[in-house]
Amino acid sequence: MAQKISVIIPNYNGANLLSKNLPQVIKNCPGCQIIVVDDASTDSSATFIKEKFKNVKIITNKKNLGFSKTVNEGIENASGELVLLLNSDVSPRTGFLKPALTHFKNKAVFAVGLQDFSHEDGKIIPRGKGGANFKKGFLNHFAAKIMAGETLWVSGGSGLFVREILNKLGGFDPIYSPFYWEDIDLSFRAHQNGYICIFEPMSKVDHYHQEGAIKKTRKPFEIKTISYRNQFIFVWKNFSDPLFLVQHLLWLPYHLAKAITSSDFAFLLGFAKALAKIPQMIENSQYRVSPKAVSDRDVIKKFEKP
Repeated sequence: MAQKISVIIPNYNGANLLSKNLPQVIKNCPGCQIIVVDDASTDSSATFIKEKFKNVKIITNKKNLGFSKTVNEGIENASGELVLLLNSDVSPRTGFLKPALTHFKNKAVFAVGLQDFSHEDGKIIPRGKGGANFKKGFLNHFAAKIMAGETLWVSGGSGLFVREILNKLGGFDPIYSPFYWEDIDLSFRAHQNGYICIFEPMSKVDHYHQEGAIKKTRKPFEIKTISYRNQFIFVWKNFSDPLFLVQHLLWLPYHLAKAITSSDFAFLLGFAKALAKIPQMIENSQYRVSPKAVSDRDVIKKFEKP
């Protein structure tokens, strides 16, 4: 491979997943640096890797930091020009890297998303390409048609990224911790800065979502609350178009009233938790308004059709 690749796998209590999937990563990523960042697991993950996979670099967090900080730590320790991010519940298929690598001949390409065969409730659903529109005051993201081309976002669980650009963009934003929306946020910021995200359907991985740490360790109400919170944060952080912001404000009473009448307490709690993040957003220089190569409206316009 002409470009050196660092594989980064965030892990939390995933010893069983790593025992199944890490051999496939090693087999299908020849010559790659492989880093597992353990997010303060309480199982035998770290010991298992040290004993069974001596060529895999293991980094251990002293306390649980969430997805963004854990992956950013891996990026800081990576030596490859490209960074392949794989969740511990992802198993790459034979030959998956070669098609993705061809896209990096274009220096504007920031990341390439892989075709993610998601194993859900006995079904296998192909995923990996995303679009979005601005609807009722929020970014409404959706799965786009599975075909080669540009995508709104590249998944942090199965994507190949240019490390230099990752660093320029500041990596994944910890404000979304512990999980969700951080990869959409990163990709959106890349588009705003004039970079390109590509979906490559010939680069295939299997993703066993129901075996991942989030589904196993978090209650549905907590997951829903975090998702709502981060949906608010995304809009407040990334949009500057006056019309979008006015729409968001005008629709907000409707959403709050609907949540109250339907007893959607996760939405109300998510909104409260998002409000609590505003001081952090103000203090962080990354959020200060600065000129972008591409406006938020133009980014959305590019991906608003399924």
